[in-house]
Amino acid sequence: MTLQILILLGGLALILFGANWLVDGSSSIAKRFGISEFVIGLTIVGIGTSTPEMVVSFLSAFQGKADMAIGNIVGSNIFNTLMILGVTALIAPLTITKSNLKRDIPLNIFVTVLLILLGMNFTIFGLGQDQLSRIDGAILLAIFAWYLYTSFKSDTADEDGEGIKEYKTGISVLLIVAGLGALIAGGKLFVNSATELAKMFGVSDKFIAITVMAAGTSMPELATCAVAALKGRGQLALGNVLGSNISNILLILGGSALINPLSFGGMTYVDLGVVLAGAIFILASAYLFKKKQLDRFEGIVLLLMEAGYMWYLIANL
Repeated sequence: MTLQILILLGGLALILFGANWLVDGSSSIAKRFGISEFVIGLTIVGIGTSTPEMVVSFLSAFQGKADMAIGNIVGSNIFNTLMILGVTALIAPLTITKSNLKRDIPLNIFVTVLLILLGMNFTIFGLGQDQLSRIDGAILLAIFAWYLYTSFKSDTADEDGEGIKEYKTGISVLLIVAGLGALIAGGKLFVNSATELAKMFGVSDKFIAITVMAAGTSMPELATCAVAALKGRGQLALGNVLGSNISNILLILGGSALINPLSFGGMTYVDLGVVLAGAIFILASAYLFKKKQLDRFEGIVLLLMEAGYMWYLIANL
């Protein structure tokens, strides 16, 4: 068991280093094109920090482990919203802009609802099976392509990515390639060791995916958001979480479903209800207490929700 834990930690280390290099390289290139802070967070950094989830979920889908692929994304989105935004809001309140309210936050809610409707097709509508089919995956990927296009097209902000270190193009490309390589290698180690540990402890693939794997693959988002908050770059932090959540559902689960249809049999109403409640809470935060701001009190509420959900999972092992 000690060996598997060391392999798990080694895989996680590779994932974290790889994500850091990928984000640095991608952000540096994005800065050269004068893209705004929020859009960099929403797309380049958001997608970059979601790459660990992508590697883990794609590998799980290839291996036919639907519970791990879906559990990793559901758990990551819950962790992103409740834990990461909670911690970030405690460090520094996050301002919610008109653009956030008009498009980004509603889109986060929409894709979460869509995931539930597509994945729980039989339970809700009595049709087909409770799974994401390849057609569902294609739909999610098409929406992702539209999301990327509109994000860049509507970016009219004057910000130019200030605070993001800019490297020479060759170094930026090298960072991206090295980051992807580390993510792929680390992801393989992480998935395999997590599976072995699940067997040793007699717990389900879903439990491991929605706790250990989800928290582990969300470490890049946590580090990015914490640093952004400390530097007073709240829009980068908020964009990172929203971008990661949206990318997790549209890109990662969409791509995973194309590889292999994903059964939702391991998901419960509580799991899906918590991920939806977190998405809705971000919108509600714009109108509660300090308007158009995710403040420290709401950060505490988010952390309490995360603690409650973890208690539920452990109590129902």
